[in-house]
Amino acid sequence: MSVDEDEYRRLSDLLAVGLAVMSTRSGEHDVLVTVDSYLDVSYDPPTMLVALYGMSRAAEAAEEAGHLCLSLLAADQQHLADRFGTPAAPLRGMLAGLEVTRTLDGDAILPGALAHFALRIEQAVDAATHRLLIGPVVQMGEGSVDAEPALRFAGEKRELR
Repeated sequence: MSVDEDEYRRLSDLLAVGLAVMSTRSGEHDVLVTVDSYLDVSYDPPTMLVALYGMSRAAEAAEEAGHLCLSLLAADQQHLADRFGTPAAPLRGMLAGLEVTRTLDGDAILPGALAHFALRIEQAVDAATHRLLIGPVVQMGEGSVDAEPALRFAGEKRELR
């Protein structure tokens, strides 16, 4: 049985997902990309998965670095989702105007994020067009605890009511 890809895309857009930004390092440069496919895999030990387009420089950079940071965006950070979700954004100046802090591995933690999770990549698995990067959480922190999450539903940015 064959599944129509356009219909799959339409129906899978009905998943309400939180927006996040994955950051890593490529040499002296920061690499950031907006993601909505990530998963808390296990509490024991704390483990997460981040799905990135397999042919992207972000996936390549994270795998080469062996680590990444996931910053969960607040609703008032939709502009950051747009900023880091733009295809082929230049590496230089990605963080211009932002006062980021850093994980112990040097990955950017976005200011105002709900929370952040630093991962060490232990597994990388191909799944269709994506690369699933899986690893233990080695550092984490809480940010804006009273803020609402940045959400995407039906292909659009949404807010909780």
